[in-house]
Amino acid sequence: MRPDAVIFDIGNVLIEWNPERFYDAEIGPARRRALFEAVDLHGMNDRVDRGGDFRDTIYETAEAYPEWRDEIRMWHDRWIELARPEIPRSVQLLRALRGQGVPVFALTNFGIGSFELARGHYPFLDEFDRAFVSGHMGVIKPEPEIYARVEAETGLAPERLLFADDRADNVAAAAARGWQAHRFDGPEGWARRLVDAGLLGAEAAA
Repeated sequence: MRPDAVIFDIGNVLIEWNPERFYDAEIGPARRRALFEAVDLHGMNDRVDRGGDFRDTIYETAEAYPEWRDEIRMWHDRWIELARPEIPRSVQLLRALRGQGVPVFALTNFGIGSFELARGHYPFLDEFDRAFVSGHMGVIKPEPEIYARVEAETGLAPERLLFADDRADNVAAAAARGWQAHRFDGPEGWARRLVDAGLLGAEAAA
């Protein structure tokens, strides 16, 4: 069935998201491992993605771990260095779909403040027909509610949606609702899926 709309995750689909890589470069792999073992930084980020204040959530965590205060604050103060670079071919595919008149949405676990920061660095984040941002919604993937709200607010049946995400749990949750779902492991495979779905010709997807 040809989808009526395409939904992109953002992190590791359109923009690389690898905090460990950033910290490896800044403090070295051994100290990075110690930091991530001592502090649940990804759990902290989940709280931001659920709508927690970007700065306050991170700075409060930093105060709870004074021996790591400076390193934790980097998650806020140098955040854009954690979320880079863009994945150019994925951006090209987004624009190719829009050029064909295909509705394109984002469904992303992203904080309110961090998404605004990202928009200032990545103009293509304003090119979606609509961005469903977890921080504004108060719910994150892979919780079923976030997918249900996308269905309700777009007015599209689950089976008419084609969704790409790099995380298996997010893909599985979408598939469980009847979405057409693609586990993103690089733009080449995603391009092939868009061609196979009848949304792009081979030339447009190249």
